[in-house]
Amino acid sequence: MSKNAKALAVSIRERTGDAPVSIGLILGSGLGHIADSVNGVSIPYTDLPGFPHAGVSGHNPNLVIGDLEGVRVAVFGGRAHYYESGRADAMRLPLEVLKELGADTMIATNAAGSMRPDMPTGSIMCLSDHINFSGLNPLIGEPTDARFVPMKDAYDPQVRAGLRAAATATGVEMYDGVYAWYSGPSFETPAEIRAIAMLGADAVGMSTVPEVILARFLGLKAAAISTITNMAAGMSDEAISHEHTKAMAPIGAAKLEKVLRRFLSDLD
Repeated sequence: MSKNAKALAVSIRERTGDAPVSIGLILGSGLGHIADSVNGVSIPYTDLPGFPHAGVSGHNPNLVIGDLEGVRVAVFGGRAHYYESGRADAMRLPLEVLKELGADTMIATNAAGSMRPDMPTGSIMCLSDHINFSGLNPLIGEPTDARFVPMKDAYDPQVRAGLRAAATATGVEMYDGVYAWYSGPSFETPAEIRAIAMLGADAVGMSTVPEVILARFLGLKAAAISTITNMAAGMSDEAISHEHTKAMAPIGAAKLEKVLRRFLSDLD
């Protein structure tokens, strides 16, 4: 664990209290409003040296520590993407801080494109596995043997089962599927989507995989849910854009929020 992460954790506790965090939530495009539901303290990323600027519209770059459905959470209102800086490890420090704050679980959310006709815009998908289509890795340059992280069950079966139970309890249809990480920032071509589909992916997006790798490296259990904001390139006539992503994200976000709240409530 870096000295910077330890120092930041001390600083954060001074502002939010010493109670340990249980779960970290990383919010994707259009999901920042969930942070507003937390009963706690909001700290701008700009007050946390080394945290990303989260310079993507639709993200809310604040760390919120507090209670949500009776569970002590750390909510990251934005993430850094590889395509912003060329660094796959851009979220390493925030996740190190999450670990230092006592968390044992990270749940990431994202906006994704569907490659399944039966999983339309507005759906949510719980990740069962991923394909690192980009070939990049946030542990490149890590000098210790800890970099050789096993990725079987990278998406923790117990956490996924809890999310599945929460979806069932709230009457929300939640798909399961494999997520492919594409580096971005340009969207995929139809040919690339055909190739990714042949590899076995159900949805594609520009985030999450680096965070899951880092979480497993740090000993955190990981899970992730996608909100489907569009059909992937070549699968429909809709015009894909970031504005379209932000416009469509609230449809799935409402479902995702129900699932997350019930999941946390069941933990409590």
